[in-house]
Amino acid sequence: MKNAETHLDAVPQHDGKTRRAVARLLLEQGPATAAAVAEELGISPTAVRRHIDALLADGEATTRDAPRQTQRGRGRPAKLFLLTDTGRARFGHAYDDLAVAAIRFLAQTGGEEAVKAFAQSRVDALVDRHRQAIVAQATPAERAKALAAALTREGYAAAARNVGVGEQLCQHHCPVAHVAAEFPQLCETETETFANLLGTHVQRLATIARGHAVCTTHIPNVHPGSAGKLIPDDGGEPA
Repeated sequence: MKNAETHLDAVPQHDGKTRRAVARLLLEQGPATAAAVAEELGISPTAVRRHIDALLADGEATTRDAPRQTQRGRGRPAKLFLLTDTGRARFGHAYDDLAVAAIRFLAQTGGEEAVKAFAQSRVDALVDRHRQAIVAQATPAERAKALAAALTREGYAAAARNVGVGEQLCQHHCPVAHVAAEFPQLCETETETFANLLGTHVQRLATIARGHAVCTTHIPNVHPGSAGKLIPDDGGEPA
């Protein structure tokens, strides 16, 4: 006798609510297996695979093999699923082709400094309403968590976690990724602002604008008398 299906399992293959829940989980938690998505949503892996297959067919998701160190046994590597730019677009982009055209015009008429000034104005507007709550925290690690919460409220699906040598701030969504791909000043200015907010040097390891799955910023542990050396920027994915 077949196991009873949950309400979410019983929905049609292209049910919008469940498919969006699957897509949002891939957005917020980065590359994940179908089993991990099923466990988080409380539905069967079979139901999750139906929706992931639909996302793959529509070009909204793609796959890659899980790192070998996370695998058990000698079987085939588990498949990780992540959203494509098309899939992220379902959750909205704050800027479109008009914004790209506007910044191109700004660059042509005002030069590099004008673009940098625009980028600074934008990121200031993003963080200013959260600045007090962030800088009130006692340590860079606590500020990183407060910054992640603020970015999530602004639509960046962010999280901060300890990685031994420091904190990693991961932004699973970037509303301006298409613009930042052409104008990296947006990412550079954002990184500088994060450093000022956190009160320590930081290093951007990966960005969605450069084709990575997640925007990742490394925040090193700071010890008295330490120069706060950073790990090399190899453009890699989060640890």
